[in-house]
Amino acid sequence: MTTSSNLLIRGAAAVMTGRAGDAARAGAVDIRIRDGRIAELAAHLAPQGDETVIHADGCVVYPGWVNTHHHLFQNLLKAVPAGMNADLQEWLASVPYPRLDRFTPDIFRTAVRLGMAELLLSGTTTCADHHYLYHHGHGAETGDVLFDVADELGMRMVLCRGGNVQSKSSHPGMRATALVPETLDEMLGDIERLKSRYHDASADALRRVVVAPTTPTFSLPPSLLREVASFARGMQLRLHSHLSETDNYVKFCAENFRCTPVQFVADHDWLGPDVWFAHLVAVTPAEIRMLGQTGTGMAHCPVSNARLGSGIAPVRAMVEAGVPMSIGVDGVASNESGSMVHEANFAWLVHRALGGAKQTRVEEVIHWGTAGGAQVLGLPGVGTLAPGQSADLAIYDVSGLRFAGFHDIATAPVAAGEPTPVRDVFVRGRHVVQDGAVVGLDIERLRRDAAHALTALLP
Repeated sequence: MTTSSNLLIRGAAAVMTGRAGDAARAGAVDIRIRDGRIAELAAHLAPQGDETVIHADGCVVYPGWVNTHHHLFQNLLKAVPAGMNADLQEWLASVPYPRLDRFTPDIFRTAVRLGMAELLLSGTTTCADHHYLYHHGHGAETGDVLFDVADELGMRMVLCRGGNVQSKSSHPGMRATALVPETLDEMLGDIERLKSRYHDASADALRRVVVAPTTPTFSLPPSLLREVASFARGMQLRLHSHLSETDNYVKFCAENFRCTPVQFVADHDWLGPDVWFAHLVAVTPAEIRMLGQTGTGMAHCPVSNARLGSGIAPVRAMVEAGVPMSIGVDGVASNESGSMVHEANFAWLVHRALGGAKQTRVEEVIHWGTAGGAQVLGLPGVGTLAPGQSADLAIYDVSGLRFAGFHDIATAPVAAGEPTPVRDVFVRGRHVVQDGAVVGLDIERLRRDAAHALTALLP
């Protein structure tokens, strides 16, 4: 493992910056890292005496992906037969929720290790985990586990502390369980504890806490939504949740509140530049304008939306309306892949299938998945490769046969998709993936732990 905090990455065939427009490409430059930050990008940099040289011949370098919506506990729930051909409502009731009470601390830790390892091996350096494994009297320790494993593996972690305080009859997932929802005092009290212990407000923080009830329309009574938003802003925490994932959200709001989902959250102080929502598949032009005008962000999860038959979010219209755009893997129980390369590849393709070849560009998708993610998370010190930025980056080996013939090798990870081998990953200059392996992770032990945990989650 590279232990020096002063590095020089030399010889890359191409470097993508994560920035927008003409600044998206840096060319075949070297990258100098000093004390965990990028100091210089230029061609033919000469090594200095205190630097460790990382040779990147046959590779391309990207900023580390910023995954803005995930459910790490689901890494032990891939391809559950009962949910393979189910829509969101049926899937919730048959896959994650019936198993929530089976997640012991050890099983949860194994799932988190699996998920973070898979993300790192796709070049992801920041994960915002929307974690809702809470019920009355249980789950408070799971947030600590997320931060603990993130520290162990070197990943930048944003805990979006989810949860549900509605009665079982009001929530589509909780109806499938015997669990009792937690109280509002339990939820807010744990958020206060987590903020005090972990939250860092700095521009390149390794640990953040976000207030994130699982779904505004189902997880909280309307009377509490403003209270929770005020609580979050009073603590200077951001807000996150699911919204408009399917037509059912639209139907529910129309029948119960006589408005659209975006109007509903707007009426309860849940829009603004400190808020981002996952999915936003079923939104109207008027809702898109509201999101853009308020600077409310989006975590685009195209693979999960396709897998569950939910639809394709109108991303082009959102971007043109000024909606801050990012990319999220979502839980792998509705994706089967925790790779941000896979997500970026599909995001690039699916909108072209829907609206034509000019809908998406590789450079733009990289921007969404890096700088865009940093923007919605409020982490301006990450997401781009530029002097002064945190040294979060991924080195992809594109010397293999499947990349032979590429005229524009810089686009290879997104245009070719998986498998795109990750050789090295750095987070704030820390070497967290080296020669294709997660540093310090006992893979064989993790395989055994996963196999043991899986038996406890079978029907």
